Amino acid sequence: MTFSFNHYNYNVLDLEKSMTFYAEALGLKEVRRKEAPDGSWKLVYLGDGESDFTLELTWLRDREAPYSLGENEFHLAFLTDDYDAAHEKHKQMGCICFENPEMGIYFIHDPDNYWLEIIPKK
Repeated sequence: MTFSFNHYNYNVLDLEKSMTFYAEALGLKEVRRKEAPDGSWKLVYLGDGESDFTLELTWLRDREAPYSLGENEFHLAFLTDDYDAAHEKHKQMGCICFENPEMGIYFIHDPDNYWLEIIPKK
């Protein structure tokens, strides 16, 4: 028996705003979608076009309050082939929330305050 990674989930308040952020900040695009027949929920899977791994954005129609993310000790990490250009883009977007120059990494946050680590390819 073997297992492989498939997807990771983030619950979001504003699906369109989140999809726009992920497209602009990380180049992620919708690869598939599921919707409740009554419109009460939507699942949108975003992919990077290189791997099979996806980020599932879950939207619930009746959700009005922001999600409690605790201390934000969890995150997704993304490799970039142009760290300096990525950093400049994210700086202009105003979404950098933490930098660790010693480790050579930084974090951005999405519209729901989920943290995303940016790592240079070595």
